[in-house]
Amino acid sequence: MTQHPLLPGPGPEDFLWATGIEDTFVPQARPGQRPLEEYQLMGHYEHWREDLALARELGAQAIRWGIPWYRVEPFPGEFDWSWTDQVIPYLVEELRIDPILDLMHYGCPFWLRREFASDDYPRAVAAYARAVAQRYQGLVRWYTPLNEPIVNALFCGKKGLWPPYLRGDAGYLKVMLQLVRGIQRTVEAIKEVDPGALMVHVEATGLTRAARADLVALAVEDQRRGFLAYDLITGRITPDHPLYTWLLRHGAGPDELAAIRRDAVPLDVIGMNFYPQWSTQQISVNRKGRLEWRAVEQDGAGFVQLIADYYKHYGVPILITETSAKGAVDVRARWLETSIAAIHRLRAEGVPVLGYTWFPLFTMIDWRYRYGKRPVEDYRLDLGLYTLAPAGSERRWRPTPLVEQFRRYVADPEKAVGAVGEAALAAR
Repeated sequence: MTQHPLLPGPGPEDFLWATGIEDTFVPQARPGQRPLEEYQLMGHYEHWREDLALARELGAQAIRWGIPWYRVEPFPGEFDWSWTDQVIPYLVEELRIDPILDLMHYGCPFWLRREFASDDYPRAVAAYARAVAQRYQGLVRWYTPLNEPIVNALFCGKKGLWPPYLRGDAGYLKVMLQLVRGIQRTVEAIKEVDPGALMVHVEATGLTRAARADLVALAVEDQRRGFLAYDLITGRITPDHPLYTWLLRHGAGPDELAAIRRDAVPLDVIGMNFYPQWSTQQISVNRKGRLEWRAVEQDGAGFVQLIADYYKHYGVPILITETSAKGAVDVRARWLETSIAAIHRLRAEGVPVLGYTWFPLFTMIDWRYRYGKRPVEDYRLDLGLYTLAPAGSERRWRPTPLVEQFRRYVADPEKAVGAVGEAALAAR
C-alpha cells in the first residue's frame, strides 16, 4: 500500500505529536435549550493567540482546530474570512504548527433549513469545503471532512437532541447517509483544489461487549455499525455486507446505496477517537428484563484491540485524533502513560499508528450545558493538559503536571513510541 506523502514515516522521530481545541458548534437552540458553541463559551474568539500558543509551549507539531461554518458563511455563498484570515496564518507561519482542520464539527449554518436532513446539505457542505481549500491552499494541508459521523447521526438522527431533531433508527440512517454523501463530495471538492491534501477521517470509535452468551450476536452487530460510516464512504456496502438488510429495512434504498458505492473515496488515514470512561459499552439485561448499555472497562483495556481491529478492517495508517480521561490529574496522567505504552506495543507489532492527540488541550464546556440552567462556569470540564486559571491571574491558563509528562514523550519518541515493526513496513 502506498502511503500518502504528508503522513509521518514509521520511525520514532517521525511520530506526530498533536493536541486539539474542543470545537463543537451547535448554534441552533429550541426553547429551553442554549447554543452549544465551544469557542464562544470558552472565550477562544477573543483569546485565540494565547490559546494556540499553548500548543507550541507543549511541543506539539499539529493541532486539531475547526472553522465555525455558520460564522464564515453567514449567507449562502457569502463568506466572511476576517477571523480565520488572522488565526490560520498565525498558527502556521508564526507557531509553525500544522492544523488538522475540522471543516465540520457538528453544526450547520442557520440558513440551511433542516440541517443534515436537507437535500441540499451535501452540495452546500462541499461548496463550503471548496471555498476553504481555495482560500487557505498553501497553509492548510490536512483536513477532517467531518468529525465523528456516528455521534452526529446519534445526536441529530436517533436521539433528537441536536438539529434536525430526528429520532429512531430511520432518523439515524437518514442523517448518516447524508453525512456520507457530504463527506464524499467534500473530499472530491478539496482534492480538485489541492490534489495533495491529506484527508484525516475522524470517527468516535468504541467496543461493544456482551454480558452473556445470548447477547453476543447483538454486540457483534453493534460493533459492525461502528464501521458503518467508513464502509459506506469507501464503497464496501454491497448486497452481501452484514448490515445491508438492516439498511434496507430502515429506509435506505438499494439504488441509493449503489449510488453511494459508485461515489466511493479511499481513506488516506483513519483518525480514531477513544475515551476510556466512555468508549467501551457492555450490553446486559436489567431487572425489568430490558436491554441495557453501560460503560465498562474504564481503564481503557480495549484500546489496543480496538486499534488493531480498525487496522485489520481497513489497512490504512492510523492517527489517534482524540483521547484523554475524565478525573483528577493523577487519573489523566495514568491514562496518558497507559495509552502511550499501548501505542508503543502496537507499533512494535506492525500496526502503523503514526500520531497521538491529547484532546482537548485545555478546559472545555460539558455538552450538558445545552440543556442546563446553571451558569457556564458550572459546566467546565477538565480533560486537558491545561486548566483555566482563576480570574485575575497573570496567565489565562495554568499548566498541569501532564504538560511536562507530554513533553518528555515528545523529547524521547524512541522510548515513548518506538518504530513501526517490520510487518507494517513490508505491507507497504
